[in-house]
Amino acid sequence: MPDLPLSVELAREHREIDNGIQTFIEKLVCGSVRHELLTETLAALRRHIYLEEVFLFPPLREAGIVMPIFVMMREHGQLWRTMDALTDLLADSNDTGRLADTCTQLLDQLHQHNSKEEPIIYPSADTALPLQTSAELTRFIETGRAPDGWMCQQAGA
Repeated sequence: MPDLPLSVELAREHREIDNGIQTFIEKLVCGSVRHELLTETLAALRRHIYLEEVFLFPPLREAGIVMPIFVMMREHGQLWRTMDALTDLLADSNDTGRLADTCTQLLDQLHQHNSKEEPIIYPSADTALPLQTSAELTRFIETGRAPDGWMCQQAGA
């Protein structure tokens, strides 16, 4: 596969995460609680937030993209708290109604977040990152993992 621009790769991850949550909801409506699907999707979202906060946002902030990064970080905290709620609900999968509602809430939050992040932040990933940072981010997208226990900066806010 040819190297795609970072903006395309990052948006692809958004679609994969959205699709994982949507598939989980569809299975849930059919009576199947797919623990592993939701757990893997939440892990992918946490990893995605990690790569943004560690690799992407700091150099973009240095390049002067301050307020949009501030908004993205605040929204990451909201997403993180919803993911924590989902993890708790998944442990008690008897409440499938609340599980479905919270998954829908997360999808809504992601749509709001991604609709700003993709057109405002991601184009700068292709143009404003130092070459070394761009290479590190590309490598991380291909093979990287977030450290165990890592939390986004605004998780507790």
